[in-house]
Amino acid sequence: MKFAKITLSLILAFVVCSAFSFKKAKKEVYAFGVSASFTDTVVYYTEIQLLDSVQLDKNGFLPQRDLYSYQLKNYLELEKNLSNRTCMIYFSENKVKLNKEMAKIVSQYKKNKSVTLREVKTTEFSFKKPIVSE
Repeated sequence: MKFAKITLSLILAFVVCSAFSFKKAKKEVYAFGVSASFTDTVVYYTEIQLLDSVQLDKNGFLPQRDLYSYQLKNYLELEKNLSNRTCMIYFSENKVKLNKEMAKIVSQYKKNKSVTLREVKTTEFSFKKPIVSE
């Protein structure tokens, strides 16, 4: 009986200690970008992409999100010769919510008959984790 109590106590202690040692599982972060211009009627948007090894900060924001926007801007300027673009990035840990947000934004642009939408495929452009030197 004494052996059973000691064994049970050790198992209970192990379970309690191990419960606090588990780290939260890293959540995946998804993003898509939109690029518009005041001088052009074509709006570009990317597919929803999984961002490589990125975590949102404690406030739920994407670290260096401006650098992701610049990646899209640089791609369109350098590869497509499109200047004066305003690029925005949308991100979320929930792909379903982000897909709804994307559908909402695309439908707003589709309402304007003078705007042409062009999707930028992942094979053409994909977001990369920015390398920031300190």
